[in-house]
Amino acid sequence: MSAAKENVITVSNLDLWYGAFQALISVNMAVEKQKITALIGPSGCGKSTLLRVLNRMNDLIPGVKITGEVLLEGRNIYAPGVDVCALRANVGMVFQRPNPFPLSVWDNVAFGLKVAGQNSRAQVEEIVERSLRGAWLWDNVKDKLDHSALELPLDQQQRLCVARLLAVEPEVILMDEPCSALDPIATAKIEELMLELVKQYTIVIVTHNMQQAARISNYSGYMLLGEMIEFDETSRIFTSPKDKRTDDYISGRYG
Repeated sequence: MSAAKENVITVSNLDLWYGAFQALISVNMAVEKQKITALIGPSGCGKSTLLRVLNRMNDLIPGVKITGEVLLEGRNIYAPGVDVCALRANVGMVFQRPNPFPLSVWDNVAFGLKVAGQNSRAQVEEIVERSLRGAWLWDNVKDKLDHSALELPLDQQQRLCVARLLAVEPEVILMDEPCSALDPIATAKIEELMLELVKQYTIVIVTHNMQQAARISNYSGYMLLGEMIEFDETSRIFTSPKDKRTDDYISGRYG
């Protein structure tokens, strides 16, 4: 008998407007613990908007209105009084282009710890090393921790951004097209890293690369014009989708 699924995030009847434009329409989705969930669909379909809903990044955009419910471990992240900074530490994000701070490699990883008030140098050093190892970056940077993070190659910058997240011990990692700025070799490294990280973390990724979704994700959601058209195990989405619109996109007849 298979074990019951444990959902970390549950999205119910979610609508989102940018002013008068409705960008998400009655979206429902469940994100299973320690699995990779991919959001796929053509440009402008709402997948990045949905990803940003999960850690309230859309709060930073004027005129946004959200209705519906997003539960993280059973608690509504849009309820009054929610500590948004704590939420974003628990549900961290890696962006489309690497965005290391203009600081040293070490200071990038230690940044969140210092903000949280961690003052023990020995503890910070231990966490920085552990996080860099977790992002498969330690061997690349252990002799240049005091160098500017901006000097690193793009794929190492992206892994540094992952290490910066790992340092504050998130539960969920959101990735918005994390490989779009990388070449195929660097993309393969990031994908391999994701397959390692998911042993400990829950990952939600937005990708335009359907082959990438097929390679690394356990679940996929196909979005079109703000709607979640179909959400299922990736193997089913790619081999026997239930909705013709999904089949048209997967087969290349649309999008």
